[in-house]
Amino acid sequence: MRIGYACLTKGIPYTDFKGVTSKKATPERLNEVTGHNLNTLGNILRYNAEDGLNMFRLSSDLIPFGSSPVNGTKWWEVFKPQFQELGGLMRDNDMRISMHPGQYTVLNSPDGDVVNRAIDDLVYHNLVLDSLQLDGRAKIIIHIGGVYGDKNSAIRRFKENYRKLPEGVKGRLIIENDERLYNIEEVLEIGTTLKIPVVFDNLHHQVKVGDGKDHMWIREAAKTWKEEDGIQKIHYSQQDPRKNLGAHSETIDVGQLLEYIEENIHHDLDIMLEVKDKNLSAKKAINAVIKTGKIENLEGEWSRYKYNVLERSPEGYQRIRGLLKDKDSYPVEEFYSLVDKAIYRTSPTQGTVVNGIQHVWGYFKDVATEKEKNRFRSDLDRFREGRLSLQAVKNSLWRLNEKYRDPYLMRSYYFHI
Repeated sequence: MRIGYACLTKGIPYTDFKGVTSKKATPERLNEVTGHNLNTLGNILRYNAEDGLNMFRLSSDLIPFGSSPVNGTKWWEVFKPQFQELGGLMRDNDMRISMHPGQYTVLNSPDGDVVNRAIDDLVYHNLVLDSLQLDGRAKIIIHIGGVYGDKNSAIRRFKENYRKLPEGVKGRLIIENDERLYNIEEVLEIGTTLKIPVVFDNLHHQVKVGDGKDHMWIREAAKTWKEEDGIQKIHYSQQDPRKNLGAHSETIDVGQLLEYIEENIHHDLDIMLEVKDKNLSAKKAINAVIKTGKIENLEGEWSRYKYNVLERSPEGYQRIRGLLKDKDSYPVEEFYSLVDKAIYRTSPTQGTVVNGIQHVWGYFKDVATEKEKNRFRSDLDRFREGRLSLQAVKNSLWRLNEKYRDPYLMRSYYFHI
């Protein structure tokens, strides 16, 4: 079972993508941003490989204006060596890659121009995956689209327009249920008719419920996957209790995930998490489902979360330290419960934040120059007086870390979440 995340990476340096406005989209600027984004993707893939995150959804914005006439560059030729290198990295680490065009890529619109733009967008996504030299197991996920007052006609248009797609696009396309218009039963009928693999999304199903339990629909969706499509995948997310039905949670609750797997997943498949904290949840989900988990897995996570917890909850910090003393145990649920409580449900005080700042400064106090020491003291005073933000203090500490390259802090989430 692979567990993956979508598009963006949290808490890891040098993983920010760039964009460009249409007014500034000169060929030179487009190439500059494309080059930056491909370098960023390389940083993400290397981090994923190191941390065992071998399922990832590429951002549709990887190439700025990739499917628009605004971008007239032949980016697939200009950056061919980079694409080949990135694709090799994906294959060498057995990564499952996908893409998910946005809400405006609608195949069943009654407006021909909208359909033509949707086809152009799917061709662009296919070209990205082809440029990476990935086979048909690298998929493009879309929803069915709108209803436009007549669902039967809308479904018929989807089927007709699907048949117009280039073969390469059809070989990659998969479809999923949504939370408003097309439930899993309707999507399965379309997928079965057109021989398109179907992705079951649990939270969408929770919002727009058809008949039957999740495990039933997961089994039914499995029948639409062929060997050349790769192993079946589903989308999994949890409801944010503070928001409207259908809103993704900030992080994955490990206990809920394990309960869901136990109740609903009875054969091997891959899970794409849709969650706000992205890779952070993917990593803890992987640690949660490991059959032979060891305390070292949690100690590695603790090295990254440690100072984020300390700046919010000294009590939680001490409880986690005590929890990890038993080297023969694997308290994965309790560990992440304490981390989540500190980070997502505890409000820091100025005192706890300053405590965290001073602990991190301890890595530099013996190597910093007098100028750097004076800068730190000034930053801390201004923070206490409310004249400097916490993020500004962290940015200053991060610049010191970039200079002195402390290996422990280089892995810490402290500066970035």
